[in-house]
Amino acid sequence: MRHREQTDATNRDRTDGVSLLHRSAAPGEDHPVRGLDFASQDCLGLSTHPDIVATAADTLRRLGVRSVCAATEAGAPGLALALERRIADFLQMEEALLCPTGRAAAQAVIRGLVRPADHVVIDAAIRGSLREVSEIATDNLSPFRHLDAEHCRALLRAIRARDAENGILVVTESLSPLDSGTPDLAVLRALCDEYGATLLVDVSQDLGCLGEDGRGHLGLQDMLGRADLVTGSFSKSFASNGGFVATRTRAVTRCLRVGDAAAQTLSPIQIAVILKAFAIIDDAEGRERRARLMRNVLNLRTALRDRALAVCGEPCTSVSVEVGTGEPARLAAARLAERGLLADLAALAETGRLRLHVTAGHGDAEIARAAACVAEVLGEVFGEVFGEAPGKTRSAATGSSARSNLRAAA
Repeated sequence: MRHREQTDATNRDRTDGVSLLHRSAAPGEDHPVRGLDFASQDCLGLSTHPDIVATAADTLRRLGVRSVCAATEAGAPGLALALERRIADFLQMEEALLCPTGRAAAQAVIRGLVRPADHVVIDAAIRGSLREVSEIATDNLSPFRHLDAEHCRALLRAIRARDAENGILVVTESLSPLDSGTPDLAVLRALCDEYGATLLVDVSQDLGCLGEDGRGHLGLQDMLGRADLVTGSFSKSFASNGGFVATRTRAVTRCLRVGDAAAQTLSPIQIAVILKAFAIIDDAEGRERRARLMRNVLNLRTALRDRALAVCGEPCTSVSVEVGTGEPARLAAARLAERGLLADLAALAETGRLRLHVTAGHGDAEIARAAACVAEVLGEVFGEVFGEAPGKTRSAATGSSARSNLRAAA
C-alpha cells in the first residue's frame, strides 16, 4: 500500500538530526555554522548505528584494511558469497553479482548483454550510468516519455515490426530521483512479455528504505522476482558504497561474471557492513526506522504544500520542490546554504527542483524549520526574478550474440 499524504504530530519532537555544516569561519568567527543537513542520503541513519560501527571495527581487526579487489583475494571470499545470496533472497531473484559501485553494476549488465544490433528502450528521465552505457552499447536507443507505458508500448511495437530477431532491453527505475515518480512495473512486465523484451529495473533510490519490508516499489507493486534484471547501489540505505546486479536466470549471472564485473568486488569491511545493514533493515528495528522516515517525509511534504509550494511525485526519501526553471533553483540552493540549510538541486531542461533528502533522524522542529526556510528563500528569489510568488506560476511547469544474451535474461 502506498503512503497517503498525512501528518502525525503526536510523537515527541526530536532534535538529534541537527548537524554541523562545516565551512571556513568568517572574520571574527571561531566556530562553524550550525544548521540542518537535508543533502545527505543516509536515510535510515545506519552509518552511525552502533552495530554497524562494531561490525566494521571487528572486520578491520580480523582482516585489516583492503582495497577493492577480486572476491577470492578479499580475505574472506565467503563474505562476498553470503552477501550475493542475501541480495538474491531479499529480491526473490535466482542469483546476484556484487560490483564496486552502482555505476559498475549498470556497466556490467548492459555491456555484458547488449550488442550493437540490440535495442534499448529507456525511460527518458534516466540519466547517469544507465543512459551513458546504453548509448555506448548500441545506436538503437529509444527513450520513452517519463513513466509513460503507452509510449513504451508504441516503441516496442514499432521495433518488433521491423526487427523480429534482435533483443530489446527495457530500462526503468523503481523510483525516479528527479521527480519521485514510479512506473507501473506490472504493465512494463506485460509489455516485455508481449514483445519478447527483457525488463531491467534499477532500485538504487528505494531499496531498503521504502515499504514496510524495505523492498521498495518492487515489493509495494508485488513485483519481487518478476523483473528479469535488477540493479542497485547500497549507498542510500546500507551505510556503504557498492552495487549489484540480480538476475532471474543463473546462466545470465555466469555470463556477467566473465566480464569486468568479476574482476573487482567490495572490501571485506564494506561487505560485512552491508550484511549487518541487511539484518537491521529486515527486522523490527528496520520497520521502525522506515516508519519514522516516512512520517518525516509526509510531514515535510505537508508543511511545504501549506506554504503554497509545489511538491513532486510520490512520498519518498527525497522531497522535491518544483521551482520552474534552473536559474531560480540555483539561486535558492545557494541562499539556503548561506542560511544553514543544505539541499540538493536537480536542474532539467524545462524546470528546476530543490530536493530535500529526509532521514529517520530528522525531528519535527527541523522539518518545520526546513519548510519555513525553503518557502522564505523561494519567495525572495521569485520576487526578484519574476516579481511573483513561486506557488502562483511555477507549479504549471510540472505539466510541460546480443539476441541470445538478452533472450536468456528474459
